[in-house]
Amino acid sequence: MKTYTWIVLQILLLLSGTAIVQAQNVTSFRAVSSEYFTHTTLAGVSLPNTVLHWQLESMGGERPLYNNRDILPGFQWFTPSFQAWYFPDKGNFNEGNIIFTFKIPSDAYVSNAYVGGNYSLAVTQNYTEDFTPVTFNVIISVPNAISWLTANNTSFTQITSLDSYRSAPSQVESSLGDFVIGNTLNYKLYAKSVSSTIQFTSTTGVQGTRNIAMLSLGSTNPKITTLPLSSSWKDYTAGNSLNVASGNRTNFPLKITMSQADFKTYFYEAGTYRFDLNLDAKSTDNSTSSTYNIAYGLRVSPLSEITMPTSGQNINFEFNTVAKYRDGETKTIPNQLKISNNETYELYVKTDASFFRKAGVQSDVPSSILQVGIEGGSPDVALSTTSQKIINSGIPVLDKNLTMRYAISANAAQTLLAKEKSTYSINVIYSFTAL
Repeated sequence: MKTYTWIVLQILLLLSGTAIVQAQNVTSFRAVSSEYFTHTTLAGVSLPNTVLHWQLESMGGERPLYNNRDILPGFQWFTPSFQAWYFPDKGNFNEGNIIFTFKIPSDAYVSNAYVGGNYSLAVTQNYTEDFTPVTFNVIISVPNAISWLTANNTSFTQITSLDSYRSAPSQVESSLGDFVIGNTLNYKLYAKSVSSTIQFTSTTGVQGTRNIAMLSLGSTNPKITTLPLSSSWKDYTAGNSLNVASGNRTNFPLKITMSQADFKTYFYEAGTYRFDLNLDAKSTDNSTSSTYNIAYGLRVSPLSEITMPTSGQNINFEFNTVAKYRDGETKTIPNQLKISNNETYELYVKTDASFFRKAGVQSDVPSSILQVGIEGGSPDVALSTTSQKIINSGIPVLDKNLTMRYAISANAAQTLLAKEKSTYSINVIYSFTAL
């Protein structure tokens, strides 16, 4: 069963007896030539008579049954035909008010739209000698109301994969959730951000801002248009309104969207992005308004990755000529490394052994004969088991290709002349350090 705490309907019908009544006749009601309650101010707006059920509550301060042979009908509704509200066997009834109990069943709420204002139905009764009035109006009064029934005032999105950026669509969406409003008036949806900027806090506590206008608010509901956010109120239902519907509830999803380019450029850095959103459901006649606030957060986890194509995993130096031993040799591997890091970072290189291996056994060729660096970058460093920095204070990057350079200098090459002719190998290890 659905509960509608924002609509309170009170209907009271009083019939006055003019004297002590001796009644054995059946007293009846009927609706005067109508099967609908009609809105008193809005033409064409009505409710079927079946929404309001009634039953005798008391006469002259006494509750029925007044005689054990009397019959009290159950709840019924007004129709154009007379309907009895009590079947007395015999007896006297006290002078005084005749009071009825009214109710609107839950299914009558769900299946009808109650528009704010008064609904009226003319009713007549056929026991005209002792009961007054003969004809009267039954009024259903519906308050003017707009109320947010959604309970969640926070929305949070977390990004935990670099693929979210690699495969980002042309418009990136983030759901704010589904919203429900109880309403007896047609209304329009307005929205604004509390500030013109998005507040950013990096994982290291550095503060920054982003322009709120990069974000747009929208919905899959066709009556809600998509517009950029700003710190001024905007009508997101321009040319439309969200009208009173059966059940007196309207619901719609809301989402934040941004361009792919802005997502990758301004929301890639690890940290938390926050802003507050104000919503206002305002009746089309501006008489009633209801606000709702949302705190939105986007958290981007620290993300980093180093990849190397299979073709770039082996670097071969072959010393087979006098010139190579005399002059040394340099190998440049285009796009050997692809790096991604959404924090300010340092890139390091090291090896897992102090000497090259020969047939899996440590040799006497030191790892330091190999120089490693980035083409166009800082000077090469000698390979060792201690991490050596080859990028300092790198800015956040996504899928950046690096051309790596490996060199054995002339002096180092000449030390190899005395070594046993064989194949020597060593592992080169790259790693990040976040700043």
